[in-house]
Amino acid sequence: MPRRVLVAYGTKNGSTAQIAETIAAVLRKNGLTVESLPARSVTGDISSYDAVVVGGGLYAGHWRREARRFLRRHRAELAGRPLWLFSSGPLDASASERDIPPVSDVKRAMDRLDVREHVTFGGCLEEGAKGFIAGMIIRSGKGGDFRDFAAIEAWAAWIGAELVERPEEN
Repeated sequence: MPRRVLVAYGTKNGSTAQIAETIAAVLRKNGLTVESLPARSVTGDISSYDAVVVGGGLYAGHWRREARRFLRRHRAELAGRPLWLFSSGPLDASASERDIPPVSDVKRAMDRLDVREHVTFGGCLEEGAKGFIAGMIIRSGKGGDFRDFAAIEAWAAWIGAELVERPEEN
């Protein structure tokens, strides 16, 4: 029986969406049925999904609002299924060099929900990004693409293996 997975994300400039799409593609390679959607567009019942992955971009030390709202809105449904969280944001190589603990928004969600794991991936902020502060960061030379797609794919493959190889635990 194919397992259905929802990958929901909160993004401002599309970097987190690209991470979510990469995760979804890897999960599909594992034979899972996956839907990847902006968190704000998931307004109905999510009980048809067997597992959920939620990601949010980090801005000023906070997860994107739409990712936080998704978790609050679907708290009861999420409690009964496997759940993984990811963040994207550091504009340097730190996410590839060490494990970065979740920001307070994510930590609170992890305390309330049975989250299997949280991981932080490097972020991406490039020319054309929306927002005054984003423009300042880019003009200061501190922007760039720090996403490690090999690490993202490996994490997604681990999730896929968990769902396919140990369905009795999920």
